[in-house]
Amino acid sequence: MDHLPRPVCGVGVVLERADGLVAVGHRVTAGETSSWSFPGGHLEGGETPVAAALRELAEETGVRAGTATLFALCVRTGGSGVTLAVHVPAPAGAELVVTEPHAIDAWVWADPDELPEPSFAHTAAVRHAWRTPGVPLPGWDLHRVAER
Repeated sequence: MDHLPRPVCGVGVVLERADGLVAVGHRVTAGETSSWSFPGGHLEGGETPVAAALRELAEETGVRAGTATLFALCVRTGGSGVTLAVHVPAPAGAELVVTEPHAIDAWVWADPDELPEPSFAHTAAVRHAWRTPGVPLPGWDLHRVAER
């Protein structure tokens, strides 16, 4: 049996404005192929998925939001990792700020059905679980956990 790394638990944040556009960032993390990603990161000890999502959102984009809903669990079967998908309604007038230019060099608002390519794997899974619930995605085991 192949040895896979121990799964890491992360959050993927769908920050959605009232007009339906979502926040995506251009990932430029050293050692990775550049891609486009929802805000997100890893849970810290004792942190709930919603708390992690709101923290990561503020750290990465400067957007401070008060409410969020966990809506899906995305397990990567073709590798390692568990991503908890969290929806956050964007506060009115939310502006995206590049706060970690070594990781994300630009944030944009995009149509969730026409995200820029290439998409970061975990972002693609979160988007798939959100936009097409119940439809399988190769390499992922997706579970809806709440209705938005």
